Amino acid sequence: MLVLLGFAMIAVFMVLIMTKKLTPVLALIIVPTVFGLFAGAGLGIGDMVMDSMKSMTSTAALLMFAIIYFGLMIDVGLFDPLVRFILRKLGNDPAKVVLGTALLAAAVSLDGDGSTTFILTTAAMLPIYLRLKMSPVVLTCVAGLANGTMNIVPWGGPTARAASALKIDVNEVFVPMIPSLVAGLAVVLVFAWILGLQERNRLRATQPEIWGTPETAEGFDGGTPAGSGRTGRGGSGRGSAPVPAKGGPAVGGSPEGSSVAVLERTEILVDDTDTAMADTALDPNRKTLRPKLQWFNLALTVAVMGMLVADLVPLPYVFMVGSAIALLVNFPHVKDQGAQLIAHAPSIVAVVSMVMAAAVLTGVLKGTGMVEAMSAWLVQIIPSSMGPLMAVITGVLSIPMTFFMSNDAFYFGVLPVLSETAAHYGISAAEMARASITGQPFHMQSPLVPAILLLVSLAKVDLGDHHKKVLWRSAVVALVMLGVGMLTGAIGIH
Repeated sequence: MLVLLGFAMIAVFMVLIMTKKLTPVLALIIVPTVFGLFAGAGLGIGDMVMDSMKSMTSTAALLMFAIIYFGLMIDVGLFDPLVRFILRKLGNDPAKVVLGTALLAAAVSLDGDGSTTFILTTAAMLPIYLRLKMSPVVLTCVAGLANGTMNIVPWGGPTARAASALKIDVNEVFVPMIPSLVAGLAVVLVFAWILGLQERNRLRATQPEIWGTPETAEGFDGGTPAGSGRTGRGGSGRGSAPVPAKGGPAVGGSPEGSSVAVLERTEILVDDTDTAMADTALDPNRKTLRPKLQWFNLALTVAVMGMLVADLVPLPYVFMVGSAIALLVNFPHVKDQGAQLIAHAPSIVAVVSMVMAAAVLTGVLKGTGMVEAMSAWLVQIIPSSMGPLMAVITGVLSIPMTFFMSNDAFYFGVLPVLSETAAHYGISAAEMARASITGQPFHMQSPLVPAILLLVSLAKVDLGDHHKKVLWRSAVVALVMLGVGMLTGAIGIH
């Protein structure tokens, strides 16, 4: 009964958010509550949720002050040079922009922290997506794929958990999986390029007066969009893009023809519903700019990132102190400090509310025993004849199981049981650990992962829309990583 209730609860939750019948916050609260009561939790469901919420408080604090810190850095103009550099390199071609998003997210993911990756990627790329009228869902999809694939690096978390749970060296798990990591990233880049081409075609179809048609447009080859009437330097117009004026039709590229000049125009479309992040990143004349403090803010950010990597003190405290220093130096007046906090309140509320609501789902899953029942059932249904395939089976199971439960629950609760069973068939613990991390591209899209909630909140994307675009692609990436692991012998069949 618990197994059925567990899978049914997750299925109902996914259907409700993907069909937009409920917002993710409401679905995270209402669905587990109903199923928890059916499971016999009774009044004890409150204690289950509160116990789970206690473990979420540090995560909520981390995300809250990380949003404040990086939002402040965006407001004062720290990332403006990065945005201009990307614009110069990518021009106005949606295919190149999406590919650049994937490369940027993968590179930043090397720090092993999903929240930082998504904040920096969104800060740099969202203004470009909005300026070119591209879909932010594509941004969240590509960033989620890249970060999920890179999440198997030893300092990312899952690999260390798997090694710890099975008492083996972390390098023994990760090094043989490097070919799988490379293959996974290659698939992500292919997906990114295809999504970029689809965006290019969508823009041509929906805005032919700006971008032209597939037969006539020359706007996506690094030149000026069709109908702009300008060609820029030497007639090439390289890097220029249409900048629609507020309340009016699109206009052509800047007289100079450079993307830097485009970014510095004041005739930029900023919808009132856009996030504060997108607004400030697009407006080069905002009052919050602090050009004289550019080097101080850069040094402070490097110091914060250094503390993040060194892991000397808890990360929430690092961002608390960093935010306090940044506010004090950049905005010495109390009134301005309060205005900055208020400016980022919508993003903070959106993220923290989902993190707290996720505690209801995890609390019910664990408190009612659903997680243990689902895990035991999956182990039991594996026939003995498939024993030699236990490593491959573990890799396949890691895709849905790490989506429906936390990494801790899977790696410390399920993996040791699977590994002990596999040992009877001569399958080493290292092989089982390697197979278990291949599901991470799919895991990172779970609503139980705070970082992905941060990503969709910053990009102002519906979680259901994100899942529609990313889930099947992340499953493909995970299966490719598993397949390459089998081909290289890192994951064997005995």
